Amino acid sequence: MKITLIDAGKRFNRDWIFRHLNYEFSTGHSYAITGSNGSGKSTLLQAIAGAIGLSQGSIAYDQCDPDQAYQKLALCAPYLEVIEEMTVTEFLSFHSGFKPFMPNLSIPDIIRSVGLEAAAQKQIRYYSSGMKQRVRLAQALFSDTPILLLDEPCTNLDADGIALYRRLTAEYSKDRVLLISSNDPQEYDFCEKTISIMEYKS
Repeated sequence: MKITLIDAGKRFNRDWIFRHLNYEFSTGHSYAITGSNGSGKSTLLQAIAGAIGLSQGSIAYDQCDPDQAYQKLALCAPYLEVIEEMTVTEFLSFHSGFKPFMPNLSIPDIIRSVGLEAAAQKQIRYYSSGMKQRVRLAQALFSDTPILLLDEPCTNLDADGIALYRRLTAEYSKDRVLLISSNDPQEYDFCEKTISIMEYKS
């Protein structure tokens, strides 16, 4: 799988968030998108995810129509809502109806992997912010997609949660395109390549 950015740019009003970005992301490699808060890291990741359109240039997905690219990717971000009236078991079951999980992984296996088995039957609204972030990580990391997009993935996680994130990412990002948007090295220091959004401002 390849994702190719061709003279990609995004602006809001008259301000360019990034522009003239040419880059190719490919399977089996990990990439970090870095920059200060508000610099446009998340905007770039959302553009790659197809959640927002570009102001110039284009994004090409190998072997995939751009309108169908969402089926090939999984996204974890702290601003994504979870359905708080559901239990994590119900939420993951609901999610799997749209985007199946990896083969040979049951939902109880996934819940156990992110350390939420004791709270599996509680409604998500009673979870702490860190537990909710584990739910977001679970629905992204274990989705059976060739592209994995992680936006500030350790938000609200404690030390144990961060260690869990690093272990699961190492285990389940192989043979995928992995993109991580972050300004915190502990979230991305294992990535092979780093893209500074600040280099694409003009």
